[in-house]
Amino acid sequence: MDLGLSEDQELLRETTARFIQARCPLQTVRELSETDTGADAQYARQAAELGWFAMLVPEQDGGGSVSGRGVVDAAIVAVERGRYLQPSAFVPGNVVAWALGAQGNEDQRAKVLPAIVGGETVVTWALADPSGSWEPGAGVRVEERGGGFSLNGTKGLVQDAHLADWLLVTAGSEGSLTQFLVPGDAPGMKVTILDGLDLTRRFCTVDFTDVQVPASSVVGEAGGAAPAIERQLQIALVLALAESVGAMDRDFEVALDYAKVRTAFGRPIGSFQAVKHLLADTSLLLETSKALVAAAADAVQDRTDDTAEVVSMAKAFVGDSGIELAHNCFQTFGGIGFTWEHDQHLYLRRLTADADLYGDPSWHRERLCRVHGF
Repeated sequence: MDLGLSEDQELLRETTARFIQARCPLQTVRELSETDTGADAQYARQAAELGWFAMLVPEQDGGGSVSGRGVVDAAIVAVERGRYLQPSAFVPGNVVAWALGAQGNEDQRAKVLPAIVGGETVVTWALADPSGSWEPGAGVRVEERGGGFSLNGTKGLVQDAHLADWLLVTAGSEGSLTQFLVPGDAPGMKVTILDGLDLTRRFCTVDFTDVQVPASSVVGEAGGAAPAIERQLQIALVLALAESVGAMDRDFEVALDYAKVRTAFGRPIGSFQAVKHLLADTSLLLETSKALVAAAADAVQDRTDDTAEVVSMAKAFVGDSGIELAHNCFQTFGGIGFTWEHDQHLYLRRLTADADLYGDPSWHRERLCRVHGF
């Protein structure tokens, strides 16, 4: 993805790539996928030493990024993560870090935020409902009770909720939205790990049955969280899209190399016209996706007036294109791509799951219509 990297940003990219290759290559990802948790606690702590969870946090709270453009810097990391299908809740973790840095109270900023930046605690964002609706406030309702609040309902597609020390829960009431920082072991809360298409990550449902939370757990203003939630969604979309583009880039790179060396009828298969056309079309999907995600990263970073429109356009296009690209790569690999031992199915699984996260392409096309008043 061409983000016009500075020397410091290029060093960040190279350092991230070396860390991933040394610490969690695809073979390790496969091994983790067969464990109960799907994660390695030390991985997050080591990644935090590279600043992975500090880029969207104010400097006074221990954060900062190499260029001062935290969203873009985090997207650089996300691209490299996507190339090798990395586990861990990088996207929701950074969303929660931003939310606490921008909206958290003094106690949250003093106790929880430093632990996030240091990789000492796992946090995630509970936004969607069990049906996969990403409308803010879906799934969980909030009621004021005895000076505090009561949460009831169910959230779905919550990444790494089974490991989370804290969940940022977006809840709705009569025409308003409120966010809460809820402990992962709160009484009345039940986490269920879901079976999913993507083997490299874990997603959960979280049931809330009369979960009592104090007023001090509110993040931001009670009933007035809508602007913060919109910003969080934009950040989540950019980072998730950057991971998708990284996966697309690596998948196509491997397929292209294969087309150059695999021979049939005495010639590399890449020399046949039908394969050339397939690869050219796939390359166009990839390069267009890169351009859109780069534009989205800049828009979210700079908070331009059309940010909501740009990120939804990017998600609608990349969500569809990622799946199409993976299928085209299957055609290039032929029969070997359908074997369990080949990594191709892992990329298709990841890109298919990515297409649904934070709103599928259809949801974002509807969102674009709402932005334009249709």
